Amino acid sequence: MSDNLEIDPAIDEVYARALDARDARFDGVFFVGITSTGIYCRPICPARVSHPERRRFFTSAAAAERAGYRPCLRCRPELAPGRAACDAVSRLARAATSRIAAGALNGRAVADLARELGVGERHLRRVLEREMGVSPIELALTHRLLLAKRLLADTRLSVTRIAYASGFQSLRRFNAAFRERYRLSPSELRRPESRSASGRDDDFVRLSLAYRPPLAWAALLQLLQRDAVRGIDAVEGDRYLSAVRVGGHVGAIVARDGASGRRAGVARHSVEVDVTASLLPVLMAVIARVRHLFDLDAEPSVIDVQLAQGGLGRLVEAHRGVRVAGGLDGFDVALRVLLRRASRSQTAYESLAWRVTAALGEAVDVGLPSLHHLAPDARRVAATDVHAITSLGVGERFATVIVDVARAVAAGRVLLEPGCDPRDVARELSAAGVDEQLIAHILARAAAWPDSFPARDLTSSAIEWSSLRKRAERWRPWRAYAAMHLRIDDMAAHDAPSFRAG
Repeated sequence: MSDNLEIDPAIDEVYARALDARDARFDGVFFVGITSTGIYCRPICPARVSHPERRRFFTSAAAAERAGYRPCLRCRPELAPGRAACDAVSRLARAATSRIAAGALNGRAVADLARELGVGERHLRRVLEREMGVSPIELALTHRLLLAKRLLADTRLSVTRIAYASGFQSLRRFNAAFRERYRLSPSELRRPESRSASGRDDDFVRLSLAYRPPLAWAALLQLLQRDAVRGIDAVEGDRYLSAVRVGGHVGAIVARDGASGRRAGVARHSVEVDVTASLLPVLMAVIARVRHLFDLDAEPSVIDVQLAQGGLGRLVEAHRGVRVAGGLDGFDVALRVLLRRASRSQTAYESLAWRVTAALGEAVDVGLPSLHHLAPDARRVAATDVHAITSLGVGERFATVIVDVARAVAAGRVLLEPGCDPRDVARELSAAGVDEQLIAHILARAAAWPDSFPARDLTSSAIEWSSLRKRAERWRPWRAYAAMHLRIDDMAAHDAPSFRAG
C-alpha cells in the first residue's frame, strides 16, 4: 500500500478524532480504510469503530480503491458529499476532477480532456497523480463504479441500462470492472429491496444527493423562485422543477430536500432528485449540474462560523446553511443576470425573460405541464443579431452585451462552470461589456466562486458600498455566501424580492 495516497500524518490525529465522533461535517472530506477487512468507509459509518492501528486515511474514494480497498455496503461511500471547490488542490486538478466526475472521459480520451483544459496530456496525468494520487482513467473508473453501485441499490433499472448510464461503453467491460474492483458481479450487489425501489425504465429515476448539513432549503427555493423563467423552471411547494438539455438529451429534474429520512442506520442529509429516464445516458453530467445548482458541496459549518464571527451572527442564526444558488447551465445563468439588470422590476424581468425564451429557446415536452421550454442556447443567441434582441424589449446596450457574451461562450473563449479560472472569466466578460457588479454575480453563480462579492448591488441608503466592501473583508473567502444572507434579509425586510441584487 503506497503511503503517498494517504492523508498527511500531521493531520491524521484530527481525522481520527472526527472518525471516533462520527462527525458528519467530515463526511466526504476523507475516507478510512480498515486493513483487517480491506473495506473503506465514510466517517459516519454505523459499523463498529476499528482499532486505531488498523486505520488508513484517504482524501478520496479513488485513492482508497487504488490502494486495494473496496467500498462498505453499509455506509455506501458513493453517497458521500463531493469535496468542496475550495479544497487544497490545484486549479487544474480541481477542474479536471470536476469534469471527470461529470463524465468527461466517458467514451473520450484523456488527450481530449487535456486539450479542452489547455494543457498537455502528460502534464494533466502528472498533476492528477500528484494531487489526487490516481490517474485520470482510474478516477473516471471509480466515478462510474460508484454511480453504478448507487443505481443497483436504489433503482429497478436493468443492469444493462445501469452500465451505460454509468458511463461504460460495453456491458462486458462493466462486468469485468465490477468483479475486479468489488469481487462481486453487479447482480450479486443488488439488494432485494431494490426490486421495489423507485426508478422505472419508463419513468423518473430517483437519486439521493448528499450534503453537509444544515441546508437552508426554503431560502434557497426563495432565491430560485425569484430567478425562475416561465416554462423553463419553477418552484412548486417544497419542490424545484426544471427542464434541461445535456449533451443532446432533453429531460427534466424534480428536487426536494429529503433530510428527514433515515436509511440503513445512517442519518440522511440529502436532496432527493427525480430525473427523467431520457437523461440516463448523461446521468453523471446531470448529477454534477444539480450539485452545482444547489451548492451541495459547500461546508456550512465552516462558512457559518466565519460569517458569524465577521458580524453576520443574526443573519446566520436566522438561516443556517445558506447556499449560493447556481444553475444547470452557465450561459443561462449569465443571461438571466443580464436580463434582470435590463429590467426595472420583478414583473418586468419575468415578462422580458419569457419573451426572450419564447423567441430564442426551444419548445419541448418533458411530461410536466409547467415545463415546456429549454433555456436559450449560447450558439443560437450568438447567431442572432442585436436588432432581433432589441425587438424583444431589451435595450440596445444590454442586447449588445448579451450577444457578445453568447459569442464568447459559443467560441469557447469563456467557460462558465465550476473549476474555471475566475480571472479569465472576468477578463472575457469585461471585454464583452459586462460591468464589475454583474461579473461578480455571474462568477458566484455560474463559476461557483465563493469569494465573489457584488458590493454596490447589496447596498441600501443606510450603507455606503465602500463601507460594505470594507466590512466584507472579514467574510473572506466566503463573501458570496455573505451576499446571499444580505439578499435574503433584504427580501424579508421588504416582503418582496430585492431587485437590484441580480
